[in-house]
Amino acid sequence: MVKMAIVYDIIRPEEKMLIKEASTKGFEVTMLSLDHTYFNLGSKDNFNYDVALQRSISYFRSLHSTKVLEDFNVKVINSFYTTLISGNKLFTTLALEKAGVPTPKTFLAFSEEQAIKATNELGYPAVLKPVIGSWGRLVSALNDEESTKAILESRKFMHPLYQIYYIQKRINRPPRDIRSYVIGDQYVTAIYRYSPPGDWRTNTAISGRAEICPKSKELEDLSIKAAKAVNAEYIGVDFMESQDGLVVHEVNSSTEFKNTVRVTGVNVPKLIVDHIYSLVKR
Repeated sequence: MVKMAIVYDIIRPEEKMLIKEASTKGFEVTMLSLDHTYFNLGSKDNFNYDVALQRSISYFRSLHSTKVLEDFNVKVINSFYTTLISGNKLFTTLALEKAGVPTPKTFLAFSEEQAIKATNELGYPAVLKPVIGSWGRLVSALNDEESTKAILESRKFMHPLYQIYYIQKRINRPPRDIRSYVIGDQYVTAIYRYSPPGDWRTNTAISGRAEICPKSKELEDLSIKAAKAVNAEYIGVDFMESQDGLVVHEVNSSTEFKNTVRVTGVNVPKLIVDHIYSLVKR
Protein backbone atom coordinates (compact mmCIF):
# COMPACT_ATOMS: atom_id res chain seq x y z
CA MET A 1 0.00 0.00 0.00
CA VAL A 2 1.25 3.46 -0.93
CA LYS A 3 1.46 5.81 2.04
CA MET A 4 0.76 9.36 0.84
CA ALA A 5 0.55 12.62 2.76
CA ILE A 6 -1.41 15.51 1.31
CA VAL A 7 0.14 18.73 2.60
CA TYR A 8 -2.43 21.52 2.81
CA ASP A 9 -3.60 24.77 4.39
CA ILE A 10 -7.28 24.50 3.53
CA ILE A 11 -9.20 21.67 1.92
CA ARG A 12 -10.51 22.92 -1.42
CA PRO A 13 -12.60 20.94 -3.94
CA GLU A 14 -9.31 19.87 -5.57
CA GLU A 15 -8.04 18.24 -2.37
CA LYS A 16 -11.38 16.45 -1.88
CA MET A 17 -11.11 15.06 -5.43
CA LEU A 18 -7.52 13.94 -4.82
CA ILE A 19 -8.48 12.22 -1.54
CA LYS A 20 -11.28 10.35 -3.30
CA GLU A 21 -9.08 9.20 -6.20
CA ALA A 22 -6.19 8.23 -3.91
CA SER A 23 -8.52 6.21 -1.68
CA THR A 24 -10.03 4.51 -4.72
CA LYS A 25 -6.50 3.59 -5.84
CA GLY A 26 -5.86 1.99 -2.46
CA PHE A 27 -3.52 4.66 -1.06
CA GLU A 28 -3.25 5.17 2.68
CA VAL A 29 -3.85 8.92 2.80
CA THR A 30 -2.75 11.19 5.66
CA MET A 31 -3.91 14.81 5.64
CA LEU A 32 -0.98 16.94 6.82
CA SER A 33 -2.33 20.33 7.85
CA LEU A 34 0.45 22.88 8.13
CA ASP A 35 -1.63 24.72 10.74
CA HIS A 36 -1.59 21.62 12.95
CA THR A 37 1.87 20.16 12.29
CA TYR A 38 5.33 20.88 13.60
CA PHE A 39 8.63 19.40 12.44
CA ASN A 40 11.38 18.19 14.75
CA LEU A 41 14.33 18.77 12.44
CA GLY A 42 16.43 16.23 14.34
CA SER A 43 13.94 13.37 13.97
CA LYS A 44 12.38 11.86 10.86
CA ASP A 45 10.38 9.11 12.57
CA ASN A 46 6.96 10.77 12.34
CA PHE A 47 7.03 11.29 8.57
CA ASN A 48 7.26 7.78 7.19
CA TYR A 49 5.51 8.38 3.84
CA ASP A 50 6.25 6.99 0.40
CA VAL A 51 5.25 10.29 -1.13
CA ALA A 52 3.84 13.68 -0.18
CA LEU A 53 1.60 15.72 -2.46
CA GLN A 54 2.26 19.42 -1.86
CA ARG A 55 -1.04 21.35 -1.98
CA SER A 56 -0.38 24.36 0.25
CA ILE A 57 -1.73 27.57 -1.27
CA SER A 58 1.11 29.54 0.34
CA TYR A 59 4.32 29.77 -1.67
CA PHE A 60 6.48 30.20 1.41
CA ARG A 61 4.77 27.45 3.39
CA SER A 62 4.96 25.01 0.50
CA LEU A 63 8.59 25.86 -0.19
CA HIS A 64 9.76 25.40 3.40
CA SER A 65 7.67 22.33 4.22
CA THR A 66 8.75 20.67 0.96
CA LYS A 67 12.40 21.25 1.79
CA VAL A 68 11.97 19.68 5.24
CA LEU A 69 10.11 16.64 3.89
CA GLU A 70 12.67 16.08 1.15
CA ASP A 71 15.44 16.18 3.73
CA PHE A 72 13.40 13.59 5.65
CA ASN A 73 13.77 11.39 2.52
CA VAL A 74 10.14 11.79 1.48
CA LYS A 75 9.49 12.19 -2.25
CA VAL A 76 7.47 15.38 -2.62
CA ILE A 77 5.38 16.24 -5.65
CA ASN A 78 6.09 18.81 -6.80
CA SER A 79 9.71 19.05 -5.68
CA PHE A 80 11.45 21.86 -3.83
CA TYR A 81 13.13 22.94 -7.09
CA THR A 82 9.86 22.98 -9.03
CA THR A 83 8.09 24.87 -6.24
CA LEU A 84 10.92 27.39 -5.94
CA ILE A 85 10.98 28.17 -9.67
CA SER A 86 7.29 28.00 -10.53
CA GLY A 87 6.20 30.06 -7.52
CA ASN A 88 8.35 33.03 -8.54
CA LYS A 89 7.48 34.76 -11.82
CA LEU A 90 11.04 35.98 -12.35
CA PHE A 91 12.55 32.54 -11.81
CA THR A 92 9.86 31.05 -14.09
CA THR A 93 10.60 33.51 -16.89
CA LEU A 94 14.33 32.79 -16.67
CA ALA A 95 13.71 29.02 -16.78
CA LEU A 96 11.32 29.30 -19.72
CA GLU A 97 13.69 31.59 -21.64
CA LYS A 98 16.55 29.16 -21.07
CA ALA A 99 14.38 26.29 -22.37
CA GLY A 100 13.42 28.25 -25.49
CA VAL A 101 9.76 28.66 -24.49
CA PRO A 102 8.29 31.94 -25.84
CA THR A 103 7.39 34.43 -23.11
CA PRO A 104 6.21 38.05 -23.08
CA LYS A 105 9.03 40.58 -23.27
CA THR A 106 10.02 41.20 -19.66
CA PHE A 107 12.16 43.77 -17.85
CA LEU A 108 13.35 43.78 -14.24
CA ALA A 109 14.34 46.75 -12.08
CA PHE A 110 15.04 47.46 -8.42
CA SER A 111 14.32 51.19 -8.17
CA GLU A 112 11.46 53.42 -9.25
CA GLU A 113 13.73 55.44 -11.53
CA GLN A 114 15.01 52.38 -13.37
CA ALA A 115 11.54 50.82 -13.49
CA ILE A 116 10.21 53.91 -15.27
CA LYS A 117 13.12 53.86 -17.71
CA ALA A 118 12.59 50.15 -18.34
CA THR A 119 8.86 50.59 -18.94
CA ASN A 120 9.48 53.47 -21.35
CA GLU A 121 11.88 51.26 -23.29
CA LEU A 122 9.53 48.28 -23.14
CA GLY A 123 6.66 50.40 -24.38
CA TYR A 124 3.07 50.95 -23.27
CA PRO A 125 0.79 49.31 -22.44
CA ALA A 126 2.69 47.12 -19.97
CA VAL A 127 1.91 45.13 -16.82
CA LEU A 128 3.57 45.29 -13.39
CA LYS A 129 3.36 42.02 -11.48
CA PRO A 130 4.57 40.93 -8.05
CA VAL A 131 7.22 38.23 -8.49
CA ILE A 132 5.33 36.14 -5.92
CA GLY A 133 1.55 35.99 -5.84
CA SER A 134 -1.45 34.38 -7.48
CA TRP A 135 -5.09 34.91 -8.46
CA GLY A 136 -4.26 38.18 -10.23
CA ARG A 137 -3.65 40.08 -6.99
CA LEU A 138 -1.62 43.30 -7.19
CA VAL A 139 -1.21 42.94 -10.96
CA SER A 140 -1.34 46.49 -12.35
CA ALA A 141 -1.87 47.77 -15.87
CA LEU A 142 0.69 50.42 -16.88
CA ASN A 143 -0.87 52.58 -19.56
CA ASP A 144 1.40 55.64 -19.56
CA GLU A 145 4.31 57.15 -17.65
CA GLU A 146 2.06 59.15 -15.32
CA SER A 147 0.09 56.11 -14.15
CA THR A 148 3.30 54.10 -13.89
CA LYS A 149 4.87 56.65 -11.54
CA ALA A 150 1.77 56.62 -9.32
CA ILE A 151 1.65 52.83 -9.12
CA LEU A 152 5.39 52.54 -8.44
CA GLU A 153 5.15 55.16 -5.71
CA SER A 154 2.51 53.12 -3.92
CA ARG A 155 4.83 50.11 -3.91
CA LYS A 156 7.27 52.00 -1.66
CA PHE A 157 4.96 51.47 1.29
CA MET A 158 4.54 47.73 0.75
CA HIS A 159 6.63 44.67 1.50
CA PRO A 160 10.15 44.73 -0.06
CA LEU A 161 9.04 41.97 -2.44
CA TYR A 162 6.81 44.53 -4.15
CA GLN A 163 9.84 46.72 -4.76
CA ILE A 164 11.21 44.12 -7.16
CA TYR A 165 9.75 45.55 -10.35
CA TYR A 166 8.85 42.76 -12.76
CA ILE A 167 7.39 44.44 -15.84
CA GLN A 168 6.01 42.70 -18.92
CA LYS A 169 4.78 43.92 -22.25
CA ARG A 170 1.01 43.69 -22.31
CA ILE A 171 0.04 41.24 -25.02
CA ASN A 172 -2.60 42.30 -27.51
CA ARG A 173 -4.74 39.21 -27.09
CA PRO A 174 -8.37 38.10 -27.09
CA PRO A 175 -10.19 38.65 -23.75
CA ARG A 176 -8.98 35.27 -22.49
CA ASP A 177 -5.93 33.17 -21.74
CA ILE A 178 -5.32 29.42 -21.81
CA ARG A 179 -4.57 27.11 -18.90
CA SER A 180 -3.17 23.76 -19.98
CA TYR A 181 -2.29 20.75 -17.83
CA VAL A 182 0.69 18.45 -18.06
CA ILE A 183 1.03 15.31 -15.94
CA GLY A 184 4.29 13.39 -16.19
CA ASP A 185 5.41 14.15 -19.70
CA GLN A 186 1.90 14.07 -21.16
CA TYR A 187 -0.32 16.97 -22.19
CA VAL A 188 -3.74 16.31 -20.63
CA THR A 189 -6.22 19.07 -21.51
CA ALA A 190 -6.72 22.83 -21.56
CA ILE A 191 -9.33 25.49 -20.92
CA TYR A 192 -9.89 29.07 -22.04
CA ARG A 193 -10.27 31.51 -19.13
CA TYR A 194 -12.28 34.57 -20.12
CA SER A 195 -12.08 37.93 -18.38
CA PRO A 196 -15.07 38.84 -16.20
CA PRO A 197 -17.05 41.97 -17.18
CA GLY A 198 -15.08 45.15 -16.53
CA ASP A 199 -11.77 43.38 -15.84
CA TRP A 200 -8.85 42.57 -18.13
CA ARG A 201 -7.54 39.74 -15.92
CA THR A 202 -8.65 36.17 -16.64
CA ASN A 203 -8.25 34.31 -13.35
CA THR A 204 -11.23 32.10 -12.53
CA ALA A 205 -10.55 33.06 -8.88
CA ILE A 206 -11.89 36.52 -9.76
CA SER A 207 -14.94 35.12 -11.60
CA GLY A 208 -13.32 34.55 -14.97
CA ARG A 209 -15.35 32.18 -17.18
CA ALA A 210 -13.94 28.81 -18.27
CA GLU A 211 -14.51 27.00 -21.58
CA ILE A 212 -12.85 24.01 -23.18
CA CYS A 213 -9.84 24.83 -25.36
CA PRO A 214 -9.15 22.58 -28.35
CA LYS A 215 -5.81 20.81 -28.51
CA SER A 216 -3.22 21.95 -31.04
CA LYS A 217 0.32 20.77 -31.71
CA GLU A 218 1.71 24.16 -30.67
CA LEU A 219 -0.22 24.09 -27.40
CA GLU A 220 0.78 20.50 -26.64
CA ASP A 221 4.46 20.94 -27.51
CA LEU A 222 4.89 24.20 -25.57
CA SER A 223 3.00 22.84 -22.55
CA ILE A 224 5.33 19.84 -22.29
CA LYS A 225 8.38 22.02 -22.89
CA ALA A 226 7.31 24.42 -20.12
CA ALA A 227 6.73 21.53 -17.69
CA LYS A 228 10.19 20.16 -18.41
CA ALA A 229 11.72 23.63 -17.95
CA VAL A 230 10.72 23.54 -14.26
CA ASN A 231 11.10 19.75 -13.77
CA ALA A 232 7.43 19.36 -12.86
CA GLU A 233 5.63 16.08 -12.22
CA TYR A 234 2.36 17.90 -12.89
CA ILE A 235 1.80 21.53 -13.75
CA GLY A 236 -0.66 24.11 -14.98
CA VAL A 237 0.73 26.25 -17.81
CA ASP A 238 -0.76 29.66 -18.59
CA PHE A 239 -0.65 30.95 -22.17
CA MET A 240 -1.65 34.10 -23.99
CA GLU A 241 -2.45 34.21 -27.68
CA SER A 242 -0.19 36.84 -29.25
CA GLN A 243 -0.10 37.93 -32.88
CA ASP A 244 3.07 35.81 -33.25
CA GLY A 245 1.71 32.69 -31.56
CA LEU A 246 1.36 31.39 -28.03
CA VAL A 247 3.47 32.79 -25.19
CA VAL A 248 3.75 31.34 -21.68
CA HIS A 249 3.45 33.82 -18.84
CA GLU A 250 3.12 31.56 -15.77
CA VAL A 251 3.28 27.97 -14.54
CA ASN A 252 1.53 26.64 -11.43
CA SER A 253 2.92 23.75 -9.41
CA SER A 254 -0.09 23.36 -7.09
CA THR A 255 -2.65 24.18 -9.73
CA GLU A 256 -6.39 24.31 -9.20
CA PHE A 257 -8.44 22.18 -11.58
CA LYS A 258 -12.07 21.96 -10.43
CA ASN A 259 -13.27 24.18 -13.30
CA THR A 260 -11.20 22.19 -15.77
CA VAL A 261 -12.79 18.92 -14.65
CA ARG A 262 -16.23 20.50 -14.86
CA VAL A 263 -15.72 22.00 -18.31
CA THR A 264 -13.67 19.30 -20.05
CA GLY A 265 -14.81 16.13 -18.28
CA VAL A 266 -11.16 15.09 -17.95
CA ASN A 267 -10.49 13.49 -14.56
CA VAL A 268 -7.36 15.47 -13.71
CA PRO A 269 -7.09 14.26 -10.07
CA LYS A 270 -7.26 10.60 -11.16
CA LEU A 271 -4.47 11.20 -13.67
CA ILE A 272 -2.35 12.88 -10.97
CA VAL A 273 -2.90 9.96 -8.58
CA ASP A 274 -2.15 7.43 -11.34
CA HIS A 275 1.10 9.24 -12.11
CA ILE A 276 2.10 9.29 -8.44
CA TYR A 277 1.42 5.55 -8.24
CA SER A 278 3.64 4.90 -11.24
CA LEU A 279 6.45 6.97 -9.71
CA VAL A 280 6.31 5.19 -6.35
CA LYS A 281 6.16 1.74 -7.92
CA ARG A 282 9.17 2.22 -10.21
